[in-house]
Amino acid sequence: MTAIPAEDGTAAAGFQQGRRPSPDAVVIRRTLAEIEPAADEVTSYFYALLFVNHPYLRQMFPPAMDAQRDRLFGALLKAAEHIDDTVTLTDYLMQLGRGHRKYGTRATHYPAVGECLMAALERFAPRTWGQEAEAAWVRAYTAISQIMIDAAADDELRAPAWWQAEIVAHEARTSDVAVVTVRPDQPYPYRAGQYAAMETPWWPREWRQYSFACSPRPDGLLMFHVKAVPAGWVSRALVHRAQCGDVIRLGPPEGAMTIDHTSDSGLLCVGGSTGIAPIKALVEDVAERGRQRRMEVFFGANRDTDLYELDTFLELERRHPWLSVRPVVAQYATRGFAGQLPEAVKEYGPWPEFDGYLSGPPQMIRHSVAALVSAGIEERRIRHDFTGTLAAAGMSPGA
Repeated sequence: MTAIPAEDGTAAAGFQQGRRPSPDAVVIRRTLAEIEPAADEVTSYFYALLFVNHPYLRQMFPPAMDAQRDRLFGALLKAAEHIDDTVTLTDYLMQLGRGHRKYGTRATHYPAVGECLMAALERFAPRTWGQEAEAAWVRAYTAISQIMIDAAADDELRAPAWWQAEIVAHEARTSDVAVVTVRPDQPYPYRAGQYAAMETPWWPREWRQYSFACSPRPDGLLMFHVKAVPAGWVSRALVHRAQCGDVIRLGPPEGAMTIDHTSDSGLLCVGGSTGIAPIKALVEDVAERGRQRRMEVFFGANRDTDLYELDTFLELERRHPWLSVRPVVAQYATRGFAGQLPEAVKEYGPWPEFDGYLSGPPQMIRHSVAALVSAGIEERRIRHDFTGTLAAAGMSPGA
């Protein structure tokens, strides 16, 4: 799936691609501009209306809404904003529709959501709302929901809504990072660089996304790197509470940060903290192809002790002459580059013949995109699954 970054604007429909926006897109963007200053109020009103008018939907959401309260509403708005970018939006919505199945979403739920969406927009966009705006939004929402409904129905014929997976290994790497290995109850097809939503038995309906830390293996096992974050219920449970024998649930694979193996371009991979997990999967993916394709990996951490996977990468570097690994440490560095990842990328550049792959905290990705562009990589050749973009934004409860 091709990403539609909302933060960096690499593929915003219409304007960036040199096309005039459609009349519906113009009207929709006017509504979005009007409600933007009251975004929190609009979101709260939408959910309140949804749960009051359709209380049966509340059970599909986690008990505490704080962690994801803007996911459903925000993704609806983003999808409508990019309504002109038909090909990319369709790919995104099909993936999203398939992913919705793990929440128990049915076709009959979409009209209720659409009703509350229109009511929230009418209340908070009085200047731009009217018959023209309502008609544009109804057309957009009808198209969006139908693509998702059709994708879910098609997927139901060939894949489960979720997979049960038993934890078979749990290794603490630092005081707040664990490598978790699971065995799915049935074959789980995915590509290196993708991620999956995970639900634990301790926090029902709380789904969190984690990248695969290995390429597909013959034994079918899946690996994840999990960092316990403050107030992170799921992550803290997986790091400090989970043990072998526990069973978690996995949603379908998602994400666009995969390698185009038809290209001979070099691969510049930048991973910060546990964002190094999908980078490791990408390295394994290239190695399994048996091609001598140049690959540069920058592994960023705050301190030396946070380079929990560096020995594994150095061993891969010793085995594969096409691979270079550079640790980057922000504070008290005793090995590698001392500083921030974007600085290191620019220091060792330029990289005009490379494709860029980024994974890590949102701020790191924002700064690294700029660094890669300034180092010679065209923005269209930079891949990431930053959750602030349309590519990774969840339209579902608990995403």
